[in-house]
Amino acid sequence: MKKLQSISLLILLLLTSNIFAQQKELSNELIWSSRTFSADYVYSVNSMNDGEHFTALEDNKIEKYSYKHFGGESETILDGVNLNFNDEPLSIDDYSFNTTETKVLLATNVTSIYRRSFTANYFIVDLKTKEVIKLSTAGNEQLADFSPDGNKVGYVQNNNLLYLDLVKGETIKITESGERNKIINGATDWVYEEEFELTKGFYWSTDSKKMAFYQFDESAVPEFTMDFYYGKTYPTPYTFKYPKAGEDNSKIKLFMYDVVTNTSKKIIETDSKYEYFPRLKWTLDNKLCVLAMNRHQNNLDYIIVDGDAQEVVYTDKSDTYVEVDNNLIFLKDGKSFLRTSEKDGYRHIYKCGFDGSETQLTKGEWDVVELKGLNQTTGQVYYVSAREGAIYKSLYVTDLNGKKCSRLSDLKGANDADFSTGMKYYINYYTNANQPYLITLHNAKGKQLKVLKDNQKLKSTLAEFNLPKKEFITIKGHDQDLNAWIIKPKNFDESKKYPVYFTIYNGPGHNTVTDSWDGSNYFYHQLLAQNGYIVISVDTRGTMFRGAEFKKSTYLQLGKLETEDMIACAKTVGDWSFVDENRVGVQGWSYGGYMTSLCMTKGADVFKMGIAVAPVTNWRWYDNIYTERFMRTPQENPNGYDDNSPINHVDKMKGKFLIVHGTGDDNVHVQNTFEMTEAMVAKNIDFDMAVYTNKNHGIYGGYTRLHLFNKMLKFTLNNL
Repeated sequence: MKKLQSISLLILLLLTSNIFAQQKELSNELIWSSRTFSADYVYSVNSMNDGEHFTALEDNKIEKYSYKHFGGESETILDGVNLNFNDEPLSIDDYSFNTTETKVLLATNVTSIYRRSFTANYFIVDLKTKEVIKLSTAGNEQLADFSPDGNKVGYVQNNNLLYLDLVKGETIKITESGERNKIINGATDWVYEEEFELTKGFYWSTDSKKMAFYQFDESAVPEFTMDFYYGKTYPTPYTFKYPKAGEDNSKIKLFMYDVVTNTSKKIIETDSKYEYFPRLKWTLDNKLCVLAMNRHQNNLDYIIVDGDAQEVVYTDKSDTYVEVDNNLIFLKDGKSFLRTSEKDGYRHIYKCGFDGSETQLTKGEWDVVELKGLNQTTGQVYYVSAREGAIYKSLYVTDLNGKKCSRLSDLKGANDADFSTGMKYYINYYTNANQPYLITLHNAKGKQLKVLKDNQKLKSTLAEFNLPKKEFITIKGHDQDLNAWIIKPKNFDESKKYPVYFTIYNGPGHNTVTDSWDGSNYFYHQLLAQNGYIVISVDTRGTMFRGAEFKKSTYLQLGKLETEDMIACAKTVGDWSFVDENRVGVQGWSYGGYMTSLCMTKGADVFKMGIAVAPVTNWRWYDNIYTERFMRTPQENPNGYDDNSPINHVDKMKGKFLIVHGTGDDNVHVQNTFEMTEAMVAKNIDFDMAVYTNKNHGIYGGYTRLHLFNKMLKFTLNNL
């Protein structure tokens, strides 16, 4: 018996040894320059009018699928392989249908401008005759869009607004005043695009008889110039309008264009009361709703424009700031709408009447994340919320009285939904911290009809690496417990001492501690754990989905409370028996780079290494819509700007510091890094620096990401 046990034990040891021998190791090359960890996804789903079918762009073809029979045979709506104009082949980059789905508008040769904006060459294709019409002979159009009746296509070209009348075959110029860095018609300026996520500046009325549009006069907005280097003797300067904190904004006029009379009339403009118009939206009965906001962004009016009449039908106010989002749905009764507000301390859904009446549809100490849609027939309201906790997202449905509420998501983690026209079906996108996308099709009651993508191939690949689990914990911050996640090295041993690597953001509008798949970042953090580091991320005060008080506690003093929390967390972690308190580092990008810089200066006694990528180093150098939302202007709040600027604390720095930036960053200008390094040089503070020529805020393209993360890993291994 003993001999048999010995043989069994030997076999088990050999098998175990063989398993470990087969386990693969991570590398930056695998993560950043291969498709080893690519996840399957359902892309570009566009629901059709009947709510039973959708289209998707696949291999230069527009394919039509049935929701109910997804995975079955598809119908090719348009084959780009045989598509050409004047014998030139056309490659489909994007598309949209007219209302009757008899014509399709194609975008080709798409060229990015900033984060969301782009130019393209547009073509209209008649799906029956296959006739191809070029939208404009000049090309380089923006924002092309069918009118609801399908007879016109509006677009922007060279800062002017035009439309092509498909019936008459004529191009109509609505404006002629457009000029780069001066006047923009029908599109938005840089800061609206970045901070209000708004690029389109014209909107057809429901009956196609009118068009509301923006005109931006950015003449008085200060200019910023970036130099681009392309192997020429002299760099190419790129100059654009960028309003920094406290500086002048564009002067905005909103116009109403009448198609029949071919005339435009001004309806409202910026003045002492209104600095911003962050949204325009037509009601179902051809009234225009204008969202108007003051410069402090703490008063948001909903203005209904009906002919010559204008009325403020709703106002949202705050002692700090009011959020602008896309959670606005008009009801078919023509006298009410759905919106979200934080007025009771948490973001919830309200039904608001034009007469001032109001019904709160959701209640509780949790936040609604997004209003997904309304079934106008049944009155069912669909939304994603953080009801189970700030790290989770689940899909719910309620009614227009807020009486009946139920959860549709079965799996705990991160859920999002893409609904069909008429809210008949939805595609659910589910992940958790350790699982890539599970994409499923459901009916409106939440019943799962089909698994669309399960990423079984990627799961099998993950099993070959036997990665440690990302776990969720709480860590004591400055004055309360904070959500965090942790990845420990494989074969973690509590009797040993490990270095700790904090990866952070900490800013408004983005949480890093979520029970969701984090793609390439997940694998990089696993690579650090593979190299013996405990990796931790923390959501400090100022982050989302724990109510307005928690989120807005940093008002007028960005960086102060977040840094206090990070220092407290580092000290708490440093007291853990298995942590080497002398080897605690921190890394962050953008706002996270700002926080890293503060941790390495104000928190120099606890953080021994820091990597700041594309950091803001002084809020005076960032754009005014974002910065003033949280800080007001530098003229009103100079101490708030200066007290928490890392530039003013460089003399405290003790540890090893790497600062990284792209010279083509139109968002957080490389000026931030240069001012920080200049301050460190003035104090004779040692630092390391990496500058990526012509790269924007994302610092990517070719081998750029691989190069950056190899540099970051090497710096970490050498200094932590």
